[in-house]
Amino acid sequence: MRSTSSPEDLTTRARIRDAAVARYGREGFGVGLRVIAQDAGVSAALIVHHFGSKDELRAACDAHVLAAIRESKERALASGGAQDLLLQLASMDEYAPLVGYALRSLQAGGELAKDFVEHFAADAEAYIAEAVAAGTMRPSRDEKARAHYLTVQGLGALLLDMTLNPPADPTDVVAILHGYRNRMMLPTVELFTHGLMTDNTMLDAYLLYVSDPPQTSTPARSV
Repeated sequence: MRSTSSPEDLTTRARIRDAAVARYGREGFGVGLRVIAQDAGVSAALIVHHFGSKDELRAACDAHVLAAIRESKERALASGGAQDLLLQLASMDEYAPLVGYALRSLQAGGELAKDFVEHFAADAEAYIAEAVAAGTMRPSRDEKARAHYLTVQGLGALLLDMTLNPPADPTDVVAILHGYRNRMMLPTVELFTHGLMTDNTMLDAYLLYVSDPPQTSTPARSV
């Protein structure tokens, strides 16, 4: 795989981390340290030396994946240019290990998966705020709720698409992403760009409901 590290960061520790991200993304978190060590060209003992334990290696992978995805999202959303969107699509293969890792984290569930989603949502809130300030995105009545929705909607849609369209090779993250892009990119971009409703009828009805919800009547008991 192409390393997700910068040239200055190609240390032994970074090489191990990148190998772990790629292997976990393809096969899940049950992979042993010996397999990751072989991928990185080091010994399992050296992984323990650098990270202390498999859990600490996973934590380092989490932090790296979040930081890398945050950086790419900020560039794409803050600029809002068509050229930048095309560049992001062209570099999908480079980011495939990161997305594969994120999906494996969600599939594994547990507190780490919940933390991962919360970090994604917090990052989304930050870079969406920058996009709103830059004038490339509309403001929201509840920025935090919108960021959380977009995070859950985006990751959930990808997971469901994988279930409905199982890949021939579950370890081929690039093929999974290409298939999802071909099926979903146009309607997603169109919906986010032009919206869905032609007026405010549904939103106004919802806002009225939450401000003054109807009382539920209790049916009279027969005697």
